[in-house]
Amino acid sequence: MIEGRKVVVSAAARLHLGFLDLNGGLGRRFGSIGIAIDGPVTRLSLARAARGKARGPDSERAAAHLAALARRFKAEHEYELTIEEAMPVHAGLGSGTTLALAVAAAFRRLEGMRENRREDIRTLSRGERSGIGIAVFRNGGFVVDGGRGPDTTEPPIVTRLPFPTNWRILLLQDASVRGIHGDRERAAFSALALFDEVEADRICRMVLMQLLPGLVEKRIVPFGEAVRSIQERLGDYFAPMQGGRRFASSTVEAALEALGREGAHGIGQSSWGPTGFAFAESLEDAQRLKGTLRRNGLARHLDISIRRGLNRGARIEYREADTSAAREGELSSTA
Repeated sequence: MIEGRKVVVSAAARLHLGFLDLNGGLGRRFGSIGIAIDGPVTRLSLARAARGKARGPDSERAAAHLAALARRFKAEHEYELTIEEAMPVHAGLGSGTTLALAVAAAFRRLEGMRENRREDIRTLSRGERSGIGIAVFRNGGFVVDGGRGPDTTEPPIVTRLPFPTNWRILLLQDASVRGIHGDRERAAFSALALFDEVEADRICRMVLMQLLPGLVEKRIVPFGEAVRSIQERLGDYFAPMQGGRRFASSTVEAALEALGREGAHGIGQSSWGPTGFAFAESLEDAQRLKGTLRRNGLARHLDISIRRGLNRGARIEYREADTSAAREGELSSTA
């Protein structure tokens, strides 16, 4: 730790595009597909202080993470934790995991500790089902994880690919709806019927033989067809927990249906929503699609943004306590 400095961490959102295998007949369950995107972001700073203080949006949850880390490592200092920017909570963007890992990264850097994500996810109870948020926090990109086995601590990353720089993602956010989370989410997974093994086989085949090759070859049509088909299968499965619908927000659903008719690719919902997404081959096409929604009156009550895939992980920087000078650096890999 360097006295007189604070640590600033900036990390962006992720989209969870679906699960590979909710059947679990091979001994592993879940397995996730996801991508880092360039916003919304969570940005926070941490410094030692004479008296503990936490402020800013979502600061109560962040302070709880900091307290858990301080207890775990028997820290004897007080801290000033400032949430400068926070992504929407329970919107399907991975805000909880991102915030927890950002606090852990700032704490370890400030105290001169070696990074250890496995220890942090255990301490902060992250990665219960998906490893996407953990993986993209560190390295960004398009990620597939291998799910959880009986002794899994962190779902292993089986594929990490760069997302095409020319492609764009339309993000549709409905602030009036919150996705299922916490105890309700755990109860939902317990209440759902066993996922059909044939459907799990089909999803895995589409990922391996359609989605990933389309991504590598920058062919958005097969990529989008695979995402759409996976989303439809999983949407039908989770519909009983979402009022009988594939989407948590009927407003997002109507807008996505219109985007599909206009040629958008891979429409779907991230995690439990309500955030929806659609892929476009270029910025110009994304702008055209966004304009269509506005002209048709389908953008009312929605926050619609155009995003890029993010092919890097979270950023950490030291800043002098009384200046804006910074030395930036990306998170280093750990064992």
